[in-house]
Amino acid sequence: MSIKSGKGLSEKRRKTYLRMLRSIVFAAIIIIVVLIVLQLFGVNVSSMLAGVGIASIIIGFALQDAMKDVFRGLEIVSDNYYDIGDVIKFGDNFGQVLSINLRTTKIQDINSMNIVSIANRDIDKVEVSTGYIYLSVPLPLRLKPAAAELIMKDIVEHIQINPNVTTVENQGVTDITNSSLNYQLQITCEPMKQLSVRRACLDEIVATLAAKKILLPYNQIDIHNK
Repeated sequence: MSIKSGKGLSEKRRKTYLRMLRSIVFAAIIIIVVLIVLQLFGVNVSSMLAGVGIASIIIGFALQDAMKDVFRGLEIVSDNYYDIGDVIKFGDNFGQVLSINLRTTKIQDINSMNIVSIANRDIDKVEVSTGYIYLSVPLPLRLKPAAAELIMKDIVEHIQINPNVTTVENQGVTDITNSSLNYQLQITCEPMKQLSVRRACLDEIVATLAAKKILLPYNQIDIHNK
């Protein structure tokens, strides 16, 4: 996985803080302008603000979700949960963060290129991509361990040729089923290229196994007649 440089990270943080500050300043200006206009039209703003207690309770209930968005938006920035330019996953949407405002985070979906708006209160459902890909390679039980390791070595070498792949590591056997030994590959790449790299790696695994005439194992059911 590529490591963010200090310069790159500070640039992302700068953009995020500036965008959030712009939203806060804009909201403050709107409130001030509204109060000034009311004052110009003869509305006693001081009295209105003094009696805002009951009204604020009513408005507070009405704007609960909006306030949650605002507080979670500030939390996103203060806790460095993600920055503009990072790649995140929300539901079926996977894309790069374009902006973080007081109420919403906007991303551009990698597959559809659509702009998706996420309410900041849904931050708990957001996954930040780190560029790690884990793939399982099932090999037949009949293969000797030495032969299986040679096949995994070939797969790793073929995947490493991909210019978008940063690192590839065979992490060994992670599961044993009735029909296969499942090896696991850990692959790293740029988060924005994660989906395309995953597809390319799967294609490479299938092609390598086919070239070696290795059939992908499948579960078998033995039926015994009495």
